[in-house]
Amino acid sequence: MKYALIGCGRIATNHVKAVLNNKLEFVAACDVELNNIETLLAKHDLQNDKSIKRYSDYKQMITENPDLQLVAIATSSGAHAEIALYCIDHGINVIIEKPMAMSMADAEEIIKRSTEKGVKVSACHQNRFNIAVQKMRKALDDGRFGKLSHGSIHVRWNRNKDYYTQAPWRGTWAEDGGCLMNQCIHGIDLLRWMMGNEVDTVYGVTRQQQHHYLEAEDVGMAVVTFKNGAVATIEGTTNVYPKNLEETLFLFGENGTVKLGGKSTNNIDVWDFADETEADQANKGLEEATSNVYGNGHTSLYSDMIDAITNNRTPYVDAVAGRNALEMILSIYKSMKTGLPVKLPLTDFASIDMKGTF
Repeated sequence: MKYALIGCGRIATNHVKAVLNNKLEFVAACDVELNNIETLLAKHDLQNDKSIKRYSDYKQMITENPDLQLVAIATSSGAHAEIALYCIDHGINVIIEKPMAMSMADAEEIIKRSTEKGVKVSACHQNRFNIAVQKMRKALDDGRFGKLSHGSIHVRWNRNKDYYTQAPWRGTWAEDGGCLMNQCIHGIDLLRWMMGNEVDTVYGVTRQQQHHYLEAEDVGMAVVTFKNGAVATIEGTTNVYPKNLEETLFLFGENGTVKLGGKSTNNIDVWDFADETEADQANKGLEEATSNVYGNGHTSLYSDMIDAITNNRTPYVDAVAGRNALEMILSIYKSMKTGLPVKLPLTDFASIDMKGTF
């Protein structure tokens, strides 16, 4: 399957690992800075591979490689939707790094056009493939929690000034958003997915406490009510001193309690069920080793996408999933702007509408 990567920055190395692990035919790489491509390829001993064409213009790359079957988009967030729609219009399946878009209008357009064109879109929420997350999901699908009471996600990370000066688009409303949109979106995706997806209201508060050189927030809190009666809280920040602390997901049901922990919901810290089995003992204290906070899920997400294309089925993490995660964050932003709870579904709101908040 012929593959190309657009965007060769910080997250791109996880994409290249996934490409190599899945034995895709790596046809081309694109970045506005050609040096970024060479640096990335050198990390994987591919710098001398002349079969990988280098481009600084993604439109030229797509024009010159009309047989591309899969493209991954890992650029600055503000460019995701425009590039995705261009690929979709050219009949190319896409994996889009989070967030899928920066506005509800763009997210809906990606879903609409990909459906019309018969193109597969996967939102890159790779933590859904974490071993711990998959075990929680299976217990949920098997009905072991009983009626859900409540849940919570805590993303307590650190990002210092050096991180933001590496890429000037970070922390801007047009290209990135703040800690909720960039760092916390994976956890927020997991929370919504686990708790039934059908959200009633979101009430949120955000602040810029330490990163005053940014446009956007560095801490956000929210209370979410679901249509199934469950409630949840969200806490996300990049203000933790001196380094990343944890990403923890709690789920509380009438017959079960699970806490996923580690740096990125990659461990099982608590696993208690009323109908405990021998298999449950193996889950207690489970730890999945990861080389960075992005985890190991890219390889599995790519594998699933390849299978979805080959067998003409919906990807496990599809464009609707990407839209739903984005909607949660934009709802928190809108709630902050208005001071009121936001009733879902959310329409006509974008990160750029937050300009001037801080």
